[in-house]
Amino acid sequence: MSIKMRVLVASNKAKMMTLANSIKQEFELGPNAVDKIPPAYSCDKERIVILAISTDDNPKANIINFCKELNKTRAANVALLIDGSSGGAEKLKNILSEAGTNVIEPPFYTKCGLSFLKNVKPEENTALIEWVNEAVKNLK
Repeated sequence: MSIKMRVLVASNKAKMMTLANSIKQEFELGPNAVDKIPPAYSCDKERIVILAISTDDNPKANIINFCKELNKTRAANVALLIDGSSGGAEKLKNILSEAGTNVIEPPFYTKCGLSFLKNVKPEENTALIEWVNEAVKNLK
């Protein structure tokens, strides 16, 4: 399956990068498909952008500013992979919707724990890939 997809990470936790790379591998994405926020290459007509973010109830300013710029011409659809609170996810969903992109529901929540831990349980990886497949199936 070939799809114009990016996975952008805003987290200092190794597990979030492991999850992002798992998506890249599963969907056979290109070399620049996984990047940090803000990305080295800006989003342009992406079919879907998955934002992998560690946040509390108040997302950081750089993440908010990036989300405000994700309009339909940059990303038709955005899905949230969240390490943290549903309050922060709700704020990001509202910002993304106001920017004009389609926010895919529901977000995928994970617990990353300590910043240096990067292992992902097989069942969590399976659930993540199923979530992404479902998101892709429901694209607008």
